[in-house]
Amino acid sequence: MATGKNIRTWFDGRWQEGDVAVMRAADHGSWLGTTVFDGARYFEGIAPDLDRHCARVNRSAEALMITPSVGTDEMVAIVREGLAAYPKSAAVYIRPMYWALDGGDLGVVPKPGSTGFAICLEEIPMAPETSATTLTTTRFRRPVLEDAVTNAKAGCLYPNNARMLAEARTKGYGNALVADALGNVAETATANVFMVRDGAVFTPVGNGTFLSGITRARHIANLAADGVEVHETVLTFDDFHAADEVFLSGNMSKVTPVTEFDGTHYQHGPVTKRVRELYWDWAHSAA
Repeated sequence: MATGKNIRTWFDGRWQEGDVAVMRAADHGSWLGTTVFDGARYFEGIAPDLDRHCARVNRSAEALMITPSVGTDEMVAIVREGLAAYPKSAAVYIRPMYWALDGGDLGVVPKPGSTGFAICLEEIPMAPETSATTLTTTRFRRPVLEDAVTNAKAGCLYPNNARMLAEARTKGYGNALVADALGNVAETATANVFMVRDGAVFTPVGNGTFLSGITRARHIANLAADGVEVHETVLTFDDFHAADEVFLSGNMSKVTPVTEFDGTHYQHGPVTKRVRELYWDWAHSAA
């Protein structure tokens, strides 16, 4: 089900208008969930880190034993061809995706070289700078690599994320602050997370239970270049209760201020605002 409008689909070697059907009932991806995707953003006439998102979808495919069939440079060129149909004022979600077509060993392991590929462009507005969210805890946790393909942006991981988000919504909150297997903070149900204390920025260290996002890495680099102290470290829920500011980092909205975590309230503070300014300045300078 589409969440935006003005959809264009690259499939079967060409751009097509609309939300085109791309999978069959017997495709391995349909019945065994071997699907991966990535998400880049086009806004204000630019597509920051598009090449990195295209490269990551190929790495995700390999992690799920799906043979990548489109090189990064070729994928970037296809996306840019599709984006040419949109005005510069449009905000577009860019979603390249792979799925396995056939099964090999016992039908369970994807057959090498049997790959479906598509790109979906979907016009979805960027969230306004003041659009904030709230956080609560959830009984669901992030898995480890021994349990799930946590080194891929895989569709099969998202039902667990959906459980987290649904639980948070039933409690009256916008999102869930999620623990790893050891009970330390990993990320939220839908995005990476940062906190600010005494002017320094902290974010959970990448430990293999969640994807350390491309936008997350940009924020860390931008902050460091701006002279802000950034720590990737082990963080607990108590650390977040003691924070001065909290914000989320994801490709969909780039920076989302958090105003509450289970009764602890935060300001939409100066560091969170600076992170957004730094990202927009970097994105336009790199275009």
